[in-house]
Amino acid sequence: MTIERPAARPANPRFSSGPCAKPPTFELNKLAGAALGRSHRAAVGKDKLKAAIEGTRELLGIPADYRIGIVPASDTGAVEMALWSLLGERNVEMLAWESFGAGWVTDVVKQLKIDAEVKTADYGQIVDLASIDFNNDVVFTWNGTTSGVRVPNGDWIADDRAGLTICDATSAAFAMDLPWDKLDVTTFSWQKVLGGEAAHGMLILSPRAVERLESYTPAWPLPKIFRLTKGGKLIEGIFQGATINTPSMLAVEDYLFALDWARSVGGLQGLIARADANAQAIFEFCDQIDWIDNLAEDPATRSNTSVCLKFTDPRIRDGASFAKAVAKRLEAENVALDIGAYRDAPAGLRIWCGGTVETSDIQAMLPWLKWAFEAEIAAQAEAA
Repeated sequence: MTIERPAARPANPRFSSGPCAKPPTFELNKLAGAALGRSHRAAVGKDKLKAAIEGTRELLGIPADYRIGIVPASDTGAVEMALWSLLGERNVEMLAWESFGAGWVTDVVKQLKIDAEVKTADYGQIVDLASIDFNNDVVFTWNGTTSGVRVPNGDWIADDRAGLTICDATSAAFAMDLPWDKLDVTTFSWQKVLGGEAAHGMLILSPRAVERLESYTPAWPLPKIFRLTKGGKLIEGIFQGATINTPSMLAVEDYLFALDWARSVGGLQGLIARADANAQAIFEFCDQIDWIDNLAEDPATRSNTSVCLKFTDPRIRDGASFAKAVAKRLEAENVALDIGAYRDAPAGLRIWCGGTVETSDIQAMLPWLKWAFEAEIAAQAEAA
């Protein structure tokens, strides 16, 4: 049986969940002003790094008394700095409902050897947020990049908490409204929602987190790359653009470009609206057919960036092989690149819907998804 290919194709087939699509207006020549071949300690380098910090503050609405630092090793580096530098002063609760949250559990329990209380949920679900004891330090991901499940809001976080909240927000920042008064440590990377280049992370500290850093010394040694204090005081330079190690000034320029583009589409609210529209197009597609569904079970916790899907057709004999075959067909047609589920996640697809993706491209891709599904079902039947 011949299955007709759709006529229209996405203008940009890049739906990877990281590194994510560049802003639609991106061109390499727009980075011509990068301070290449110059020291990041020179005035030009310092100015650009400070602009990246203050642009982040402006667009995300981060309070003036919160510190923002550019740190090495992407979001992973930022999270590890927080875990190694801040935990151990009081009891810890680790919340995990996807791969990266599970990774932070491993680091805290097996590497730092903290006897933490671990609360987990299966892919597609979320932990009982009403059960959290905020006398403890609480570590969680705002948006599960590999499960498509996010916390619905910050209402579950206590205002009068004694512990710190440490939030991995790498696929949430610039796409979701983060309540800064509820977050003591927040991390993200440039390569997610704004489509920046990888290898650099952002570490955002509340005054409560700074107080912990200056009053508590962990029992374990800290590598130089993790050290945020000296002589019991915060190293303020880190949060003014004096990075711990040498940053890529080309990546900095790329991030500055992305921040400018974000302003041009309405800032944070414009970015949220774009991500919402992208995700909604997929949600409506799933509502109209009976062979695919959102992995996130509760609509209130569905991500608007990393939308994870599962095939539900009873004719599918091997879910993992089928999902990979569908993704391979879409890549071969150059209509959807890198949309296979994360390696540790249930079989299915993961389509990035952050603000750098155009809704028209999502809409053009979805008929191709239907085509690929039907073609693979037919191939499966023929092979039988």
